[in-house]
Amino acid sequence: MTEKNFFSDEQLNLARFAKALAHPVRVYVLQLLARQSCCYSGDLSEELPIAKSTLSQHLKELKNAGLIQGQIEPPKIKYCLDRKNWEKAKKSMANLFSR
Repeated sequence: MTEKNFFSDEQLNLARFAKALAHPVRVYVLQLLARQSCCYSGDLSEELPIAKSTLSQHLKELKNAGLIQGQIEPPKIKYCLDRKNWEKAKKSMANLFSR
């Protein structure tokens, strides 16, 4: 039996979301995007005290987890919350802590 067959989809998704939330920069980005509709990567790099390459890696983690979406608008990339997955993540976290 493989891990994928052993764990439920809900458990796998929750672990994916939790991994994405495991760094304060990513939490900050999600909180920022939850307060406004979207943000450009350049604006984020000006606001955060980290290298652009480091920010790019954090944004990639959030995107891989499905929590944000990126839309290329040359020469910038606009990031927004993926509202559907954001709601799924909130529900998964609430379910975990309500048991």
